[in-house]
Amino acid sequence: MHTYQSAPVEKIVETPSSEMRLLSNGKVFWNLTKLSINNQTPNVLVKLMPASYSSKTPEEQPSQQRLLRYPVLPLNETLDRFLLTAQPHLTPKEFEKQKEITQQFKDKEGDVLQGLLEEAGKREKNWLAQRWLTTAYLKYRDPVTVYISPGMTFPYQKFNDMREYVNYTAKVIYGLGEFKGIVDAGKIPIVKMGKNELDNSQFGKVFGTCRIPIRATDRIEYNPCSNYFVVIYKNHFYKLCLYGKDGNVLSAKSLAKQLDEIMQAESDFGVPYGILTTDTRDNWAEAYEQLSKTPENCEALKTIQGALFTVSLDQCIDVQPDQQANQLILGLIHGGGSNLNSGNRWMDKTIQLVVNPNGNVGFTYEHSPAEGQPIAMMMDYVVKKMSEDDNYGSCGSTEISCKPEKISFATLNPCVDQWIFYAKRNIDKLVKDLECNVLKFKCYGKDYIKKQKLGPDSFVQMALQLAFYKMHKVPGAQYESAHLRIFENGRTETIRSCSNESLAFCKAMTNGKASVEEKACLLREAVAGHQKYARLALQGIGVDRHLLGLKLMAQENNLPIPEFYSSPGYTKSMQFRVSTSQVATIYDAFMGYGPATDDGYAACYNPRDNDIIVAITSWSFNHETNPDKFAKTLENAFLEMQDVLNKNPQANIPKSKL
Repeated sequence: MHTYQSAPVEKIVETPSSEMRLLSNGKVFWNLTKLSINNQTPNVLVKLMPASYSSKTPEEQPSQQRLLRYPVLPLNETLDRFLLTAQPHLTPKEFEKQKEITQQFKDKEGDVLQGLLEEAGKREKNWLAQRWLTTAYLKYRDPVTVYISPGMTFPYQKFNDMREYVNYTAKVIYGLGEFKGIVDAGKIPIVKMGKNELDNSQFGKVFGTCRIPIRATDRIEYNPCSNYFVVIYKNHFYKLCLYGKDGNVLSAKSLAKQLDEIMQAESDFGVPYGILTTDTRDNWAEAYEQLSKTPENCEALKTIQGALFTVSLDQCIDVQPDQQANQLILGLIHGGGSNLNSGNRWMDKTIQLVVNPNGNVGFTYEHSPAEGQPIAMMMDYVVKKMSEDDNYGSCGSTEISCKPEKISFATLNPCVDQWIFYAKRNIDKLVKDLECNVLKFKCYGKDYIKKQKLGPDSFVQMALQLAFYKMHKVPGAQYESAHLRIFENGRTETIRSCSNESLAFCKAMTNGKASVEEKACLLREAVAGHQKYARLALQGIGVDRHLLGLKLMAQENNLPIPEFYSSPGYTKSMQFRVSTSQVATIYDAFMGYGPATDDGYAACYNPRDNDIIVAITSWSFNHETNPDKFAKTLENAFLEMQDVLNKNPQANIPKSKL
């Protein structure tokens, strides 16, 4: 049952999880479903209240919230927890050796590095934040396309003609402007997990933000006070004001008129400068350096980077009925290649709205400045408003302050032309290599799972573990993100979903000897173990970020990297062959992205009340992985787990051994 209440009245609810939503007038209502924070919230007390925010850059904006300092965990506790998570991936002999290596690390280099990290923790309120941004994102040299930037779908649309297509796009743009106003007005609610507030700073880091390619280490540029967006059509770029002369967001009708003007003005395709942004970061950095040698190009780049967001008006691609969901997410992730829509992008922008006349709509977002929560929440907000009101967007400003302005680049020089050639070749290979299967499991959803007194997120995680084990006969190191938003500028910790409990469950389900009662008991124990680890991770009590911090202390202080970081337990448990995330929405929508390893899968899922959507990707060049087979195996895992529970509904819920 959904409960609605307008802000600023405070309401306290005790619920497994909660989702906040926004009304167009800036008021808030919430329903007791799922907080869209790209992961999960345990059984906690949730409190909603108005937030404080102003349109300053993140560096200038002091926190108005009461947020925790990110801790440096005790070394003993982290290493003990690490050994438990490494054990499923090691033979008994390897595990004994790993314990020796871990003890040696603790007694020698570990204590020194721990001391250095504790000193950093005293100096900085969040010792991890900037280091994580730099290490995980800005120093990353593979393309952001597929590897870093996820696609977030809207529900599939049916456009009867181009007029409907343009009007729909204009309404979504209006909705983004309205959502931006809610952020600027400080009306994004603050959520409390227990007694701790969750950091809302990421909402102020997505509009106007752009990644800038620089050799070795990129940088992030923030432009939250920008007043325009950029439209990309047939590889041409146009600057459009989002606001009218009265300062209000332009009406959907006014926006549609300008989109029409752009589409009427361009009959030929332009130079696909946008395709450069899909390439490796160092290739793009080299091309960027060449582009920036002329003042005209510098001005063009600055204008694109300063936009609040971009809108890609894509060329229509035929939709194959049995491939609709797959085509939808792939169109967002990479655009289909150099002959389709990959050049009609600017992959450095945090928010890219992509709209195709075939009905495929969604966001592609550059992951560096924020997690998926602001993006998913924007989708929820816009889709809800449009579904409730056919005239949504009609009340905006009609006083257009300026006409669409074409962003012009200088005459193409041979050097940049060569980089475009390389980018085309590389994106086409990437498109060919990535395979996808979107599983829409319709037999049950989270309502059934909850009736079994199990957590839906942990249940899906165990189904993924079982599917991988059934296909590959080994446990898969499995990554799931947990937000760290109780800390100032908190990002994520890793939930290590593969455990001794999950391995015991997978073995019981596949060896043919275990009874139904044993299978049910082990399933519940595996779910309970995952929930325990997830709760710890949400409090910053995990393994991965602490171990990363120690390694970074060695690098920053010119110390040798300890042997521990090349040990079998560390490398095998860090080789995340199953990269997962939950992005929950009540709509027929989902998020997808590429695998983290050459021999693994990505699986982003949306567990709804009566179904479960999972976007699965893997690499075609690896003959061991196959998203179609994995989807079928996962479907069977869901059914087998249901069968076990139905045959043994009274199984006691065990306490986790973690």
